[in-house]
Amino acid sequence: MNSKLQISQRGIEMPESPIRKLAPLADQAVERGVYIYRLNIGQPDLPTPQKALDVLKHINRTTLEYSPSQGIKSFREALVSYYDRYQIKLNPDEIIITAGGSEAVLFAFMSCLNPGDEIIIPEPAYANYMSFAISAGAVIRTVATTIDEGFCLPKVEKFEELINERTKAILICNPNNPTGYLYTQREMNQIRDLVKKYNLYLFSDEVYREFIYTGSPYISAMHLEGIQENVVLIDSVSKRYSECGTRIGALITKNEAVRKTVMKFCQARLSPPLLGQLVAEASIEGTEQYSREVYDEYVERRKCLIDNVNRIPGCYTPVPMGAFYTVAKLPVDDSEAFCAWCLSEFSYKDEKTPEGCTGETVMMAPAAGFYSEPELGKDQVRLAYVLRKDDLQRALFVLSKALESYPGRRL
Repeated sequence: MNSKLQISQRGIEMPESPIRKLAPLADQAVERGVYIYRLNIGQPDLPTPQKALDVLKHINRTTLEYSPSQGIKSFREALVSYYDRYQIKLNPDEIIITAGGSEAVLFAFMSCLNPGDEIIIPEPAYANYMSFAISAGAVIRTVATTIDEGFCLPKVEKFEELINERTKAILICNPNNPTGYLYTQREMNQIRDLVKKYNLYLFSDEVYREFIYTGSPYISAMHLEGIQENVVLIDSVSKRYSECGTRIGALITKNEAVRKTVMKFCQARLSPPLLGQLVAEASIEGTEQYSREVYDEYVERRKCLIDNVNRIPGCYTPVPMGAFYTVAKLPVDDSEAFCAWCLSEFSYKDEKTPEGCTGETVMMAPAAGFYSEPELGKDQVRLAYVLRKDDLQRALFVLSKALESYPGRRL
């Protein structure tokens, strides 16, 4: 008899986060006095709207009660007016509040897919989609996009090569994390036609709609004609209001059967965070000036990052049209080894190094974790431009120094 307790197969298959897996090395670097420029994670450094913080500071409840499983009605009503600005016409019952966009993705998978069902996702893709699929017993099939083509979608035939009797859904992130790519009208129509032809669900993660840096329009999956019952929209307030810690997202669909099923999972977890909903509701109205200022700041940061990355010898990144990420190709043999080396063995110091620090380094997310085949992203990293411009410029200067010193640099 084997007395050793067994870990679940699901737990064994669950991947580590490429965004957070190097955190122990970062902690050790900080203990050594190294200052880290953190470009690895989409945590905005901009302040949360004061209006929202004031609600939190002056809460007048005497009991912090459960909220309804679907979310507070006044919050859902406020979201109706928010989505109306983007020509997405909803009623409050079509909106279900979740504990972040992550729970919305998981509940969508659990409600719409059976174990063994397949989801087609363009890659590179947000790594946690794989984790949610494993949790639901679903299988991800990927359609590759390439950095040399700017991460645009491949032809429809590449999708159809993957479609079989187990295919139940397509998932997109628009604007995209990790690439910053923005899907065109032609590409969205291509996806719509596939969804109609094969009667698939379309899961559409649109948490970065505020961050579009081109004249091209924002095209929501909710705008696509003829597939309203197929669309499940994923949203979150984390990025647009710098409220990652509130853990407030939303699952939105016109499909009543999907909503009823999602509500069973919502009831099982009781309710979304009460305080987070109060903060998020306060963020919707009267923050237009805040949103304009945040947008303008990211426009400047984007230009700073792209210009400085592409000036480093051997580095290349296309220009991202949305979100606040880009994938960059580096002249290294293995970006994961390079990212770990930057935290464990490298630091740079000169007269600009912050006082009291032994040196500086950069933390990045190895891009291999955003691909199903790690070789595809072996020389790439995801960079988040969530630092102020001066810090971004310094971070990329330090990156250039790291590349000059790295033993595994490719000439």
